[in-house]
Amino acid sequence: MSILSYPKPGPGCLNMVDSQYYLPNDIGVSALDCREAFRLLSPREKMYSHYLSRAAWYGGLAVLLQTSPESANIFVLLQKIFRKQPAAELVPVAIAAGLTSEEYQAFLVYAAGLYANMGNYKSFGDTKFVPNLPKDKLKALVFASQAFTEQPSEMEALWDSCSSALFSLEDKQKQLGLGSKGITTYFSGNCGLEDAELAQKFLDSQVSCWLPFQAHAASENQKKMLEGYRRSFTFGSIDAHKEGSRFWIKDKGPIVESYIGFIESYRDPFGSRGEFEGFVAVVNKAMSERFAKLVSSAEVLLPELPWPRDFEKDTFLKPDFTSLDVLTFAGSGIPAGINIPNYDDIRQSEGFKNVSLGNVLAVAYATQKEKLTFLEEEDKDAYIKWKGPSFEVQVGLHELLGHGSGKLFVQDDQGKFNFDQNTLINPETGEKVTSWYRGNETWDSRFSTIASSYEECRAECVGLYLCLNKLALSIFGHEDQDAEDVVYINWLNMVRAGLLGLEFYTSESSSWRQAHMQARFVILRVLLEAGEGLVRLEEVAGADGRPDARITLDRTKIRTVGKTAIQRFLCKLQVLKATADVAGGRALYDGYSAVTDSGSHNFLRLRDTVLLRKEDRKMFVQANTRVQGEAVELVEYEGSVAGLICSFTERFQEDAEQLENSHILLKAFLWSHVPATQ
Repeated sequence: MSILSYPKPGPGCLNMVDSQYYLPNDIGVSALDCREAFRLLSPREKMYSHYLSRAAWYGGLAVLLQTSPESANIFVLLQKIFRKQPAAELVPVAIAAGLTSEEYQAFLVYAAGLYANMGNYKSFGDTKFVPNLPKDKLKALVFASQAFTEQPSEMEALWDSCSSALFSLEDKQKQLGLGSKGITTYFSGNCGLEDAELAQKFLDSQVSCWLPFQAHAASENQKKMLEGYRRSFTFGSIDAHKEGSRFWIKDKGPIVESYIGFIESYRDPFGSRGEFEGFVAVVNKAMSERFAKLVSSAEVLLPELPWPRDFEKDTFLKPDFTSLDVLTFAGSGIPAGINIPNYDDIRQSEGFKNVSLGNVLAVAYATQKEKLTFLEEEDKDAYIKWKGPSFEVQVGLHELLGHGSGKLFVQDDQGKFNFDQNTLINPETGEKVTSWYRGNETWDSRFSTIASSYEECRAECVGLYLCLNKLALSIFGHEDQDAEDVVYINWLNMVRAGLLGLEFYTSESSSWRQAHMQARFVILRVLLEAGEGLVRLEEVAGADGRPDARITLDRTKIRTVGKTAIQRFLCKLQVLKATADVAGGRALYDGYSAVTDSGSHNFLRLRDTVLLRKEDRKMFVQANTRVQGEAVELVEYEGSVAGLICSFTERFQEDAEQLENSHILLKAFLWSHVPATQ
């Protein structure tokens, strides 16, 4: 049965919209294939990959503590159950405890979801998810497990510590957020936006797990990189991590690529503090050749962007841009592409790297025709055919020339400017630039809560704008009519994604829960506003009689009406960012982000339709590595919830009980310091 039709009798019955808080029993699960890439590594490279992966996985456990107060204990509870009895062995236990087959599958899906998201909130959207079975049924299963039989007092204490929060859907607990808007472990429960701003000002004024992988590093840059990370994790030093990142940038074209630390700030309600992630991936040489051509063409493509030359970086620092097959990605979720490091001062003057994750792209965006929503029938075949190739183009342009472009105007602590404040003209006002970044101020600290989404929107607009360029298309092997089809599907995918983005808007708190989807909704609004029939969005009745919607794009107007609209909007985004114009940036971005029931489209009602028709994101099963004598072995798992669960129970086998106990103690220490209002 689908979640929408699953019977839930009684006074606690959930309505249609509440299905967003469950993971459906038929959720997509795919294994990330890295077998061939791993096979081609040398013995030394395999050993290096193994130890880096161990560092990433162990560090990734911190995400449990960064997600919610209960996530770590739920994780430990599940680990203890599945270490004693794999999913298949638990079937008769579940039946004896009174669970139906659908309820047991729902339990497995929940467990897999917690592992895949490293917590009980979706990594993409920050919405809480709870088990789709009655609480007493889950308790019966836990208490009937072998783990409970062997350690009844410990297992009962674990259940008591997390069971209430595990199922709770009180308004504040439905999503991550600050203060009354949601749950966060980045701040105490009584902390509001003003408190967060005060804390950030203090941190701005203050700015100035060791495993044996050094012996297997391939170069001095890698050794110095790892030493910087070690010092960072030992002493909590941002400067040490920045130093490690500098050596990482210099490590050009490694066969085994990795990055580790507290990286992306999407889930900090204030938009400044990083969530842990660590990845290890192997170069896909064929695809990387295309990205190398894009890097070589960057200096030709960058002047095409719609802002004055003074608003572009003084020198384009050619980065590595490679396609990688993921071996390990530890954190709350796996992206399709990455542009790092996120330190603006390094990215502006020293460089950065771009990576596209090829084996993620290969499975994440495969689409079945019957599951395609909100498109006209005549668009669906072309969408399926060109979605992958067009998204590859978008990711490349987004990461390299989106995040990699644009200057920030700065006055340093010594009063030195990186621009001529006496002559620089703001193209939006026609007057001299009057605002800029000072001292230790960064993009994230100034624009805080909108910084991540605003920057993703800017990068997405760069991708849309430059995909119209014949050179950019030819780099990816698209010419003539094929190139026009790639452009059309790329733009169509963006406007459809803008509509789908409404799933990630919380109407109760008038807030967005996912940076990329908010960005795509903003772009949809910009293109709808362009008028002239470029984009049409209408509410209709579906074949099942329930509410539906249709979105269409006039491909003949992309290069005229569409290009002009994105050109103007993209220039505004860059100018406001470059000049640290927080007030202007917020007014622009918040205006387009508004979801209301007024105007030409009732987006609040459309949100209900999107929730009704939504399809949950796929979960990924990742391999493990283990040392066998002098060699490293790749351990693969089937692409199923059972395979995903097994991968996690086998991931920490050597010191499982010690690890589980240490997480319980650490969590207890941390949360003994948080007010009860959390």
